Amino acid sequence: AWYGARRAAAVGRAGGPAVTTILRLLPAALAALLLGAHFFRARLMLGVVASLALLVLVLVPRPGALRAAQVGLALGALEWLRTAYAFVAVRRAHALPWTRLALILGAVALFTALAAWLLEGRRRALRARGAAA
Repeated sequence: AWYGARRAAAVGRAGGPAVTTILRLLPAALAALLLGAHFFRARLMLGVVASLALLVLVLVPRPGALRAAQVGLALGALEWLRTAYAFVAVRRAHALPWTRLALILGAVALFTALAAWLLEGRRRALRARGAAA
């Protein structure tokens, strides 16, 4: 009986656990797809495959899979920063404007890092529930 009341209170709170889960996983899935598009444009098929694997890891409800996805997204954020550095260097060498490029890629790197951070709440919830690592 107490479980039903607790569940009803949780559902009344902004849609409950299902909405919270979606809001934690959606940025990570989008970040993985953005990384895949980035690698596809550069014709780096191994990166595309890794990004798709990252997307699958985000959807696996296991703490270990989410930790691996966090590591992958953190590496993805570093890739965005590396790309920004390389593109800015080229644009500066040609005396072209580079500020907007740096801001956009910096924002994408920040979004990717934030997506990795958001997965931590989901990972902790799974661990507390007793899902196997």
